[in-house]
Amino acid sequence: MDWDKLRIFHAVADAGSLTHAGDVLHLSQSAVSRQIRALEESLNTTLFHRHARGLILTEQGELLFDATKSMNRRLEAASARIRDSEEEVFGELRVTTTTGFGTLWLAPRLPKLYEKYPDIKIDLMLEERVLDLPMREADVAIRMKEPSQADLIRKRLMNIRMRLYATREYLDTRPPLSAIQDISGHRLICQALTSTQVSAGSTLIHHLLSHEVQSIFTVNNYFGVLQGVINNLGVGVLPDYVTEDFPHLIRCLPELESGEVPVFLAYPEELRQSRRIMAFRDFVQDEIFAHRKSVKDLAVDRATTA
Repeated sequence: MDWDKLRIFHAVADAGSLTHAGDVLHLSQSAVSRQIRALEESLNTTLFHRHARGLILTEQGELLFDATKSMNRRLEAASARIRDSEEEVFGELRVTTTTGFGTLWLAPRLPKLYEKYPDIKIDLMLEERVLDLPMREADVAIRMKEPSQADLIRKRLMNIRMRLYATREYLDTRPPLSAIQDISGHRLICQALTSTQVSAGSTLIHHLLSHEVQSIFTVNNYFGVLQGVINNLGVGVLPDYVTEDFPHLIRCLPELESGEVPVFLAYPEELRQSRRIMAFRDFVQDEIFAHRKSVKDLAVDRATTA
């Protein structure tokens, strides 16, 4: 096949429009259209259904688009390895993690990374879905379980637990919360059981709901749960890493917590020598170490003032 025509086909399939693809490729719409027609003729098949709202891939078009996406990812990986032969850390690094960890722990710490490496560009993708690192849907991942994909370098960063937190303002207006049976007199803020979440968190919520909770507010990520808690809406089920950045939160029912949830950092074997990966890995490990120390110091301060 003609590589140039495949490049143009990929841009059209990705954009869903001849006009938008032309803008990306700096070609006229008619030039793009001629190349697509020529490719279809060479393959003796139709690659797009054409209608007023744009272009839709045919079954044959989907097959070819899958192939060009794979080719594009491999070219990006090769380009990244070439760029990483330079001494300096620069360029794009696509990082994927969960919405909760990304918004509540990682993003607030990224200024330190940018201060050290001002030419790096982090593309932070917050999804509960596990992206395919070997297929280069992302460069590096931080996940709440050990990755099962092959050909990945993985490192266990820390363990977290889900616990109950509330504000002093909320607790001062509600009945005492000294035993799990008292939860029935409070509003519980948590992820819905249908939401994608770690099994340890789901198990804890199941246990709490078995105690006749009368008022519930559910949201599909921990950032939303935290917003409810800090605005005095109720008692929230949150990961314990929030305590460092929100030290005013009060832990409720200290004897109650989820099982341990491991946090892993992973990246493809082929990016082992990437300077951007190494810089990000070292940054996260340093921040984890500082986080552990901060949490330990906070616990000592609270014990001293108790």
